[in-house]
Amino acid sequence: MKKRFLIMCLFLPLTCHAELNVLADLGGEDATPYFDGINKQPGLPEASPATPPVSAMVAMFPISTPEMTPGTVENRPLQLPGIGVLFLIGDDEQSRYWLAENAQALIARHAAGMIVSVDSASAVESLRDLAPGVPMAPASGSELARRLQLRHYPVLITDTGLSRQVWP
Repeated sequence: MKKRFLIMCLFLPLTCHAELNVLADLGGEDATPYFDGINKQPGLPEASPATPPVSAMVAMFPISTPEMTPGTVENRPLQLPGIGVLFLIGDDEQSRYWLAENAQALIARHAAGMIVSVDSASAVESLRDLAPGVPMAPASGSELARRLQLRHYPVLITDTGLSRQVWP
């Protein structure tokens, strides 16, 4: 009897399995584009472009982040290990100037961008034209704004801090 119990205990984990149940699917966007900068590793082939085509984005406009407006960002240290290099911009004069001025440094740092305030797919394309090769996609920045206490963009977020300056 004791042997039978031990054998049953050994095989029980092999015959039972837990099934995952989805409790809620709140939609949202694929976060893959924002991890490209983190996942780049030397010697591995480049992934396909992370920015969605304009035709896939038409239904998502307008994008807004009410917690944030264009403005001056104060440098602040952070401890976000593994976040890579992420930037937030909008479709406004300050963001356009910042993006054009920092395009090469953003490429060098493998930065990925979120366009947190934009009204149309054509505006997204216009921003992408200012910085060819810099992946960016429209997405609300509300959650980041709340968690990081952000009020303004353009802003560069790294694992060690946030700033308006971009250094290669």
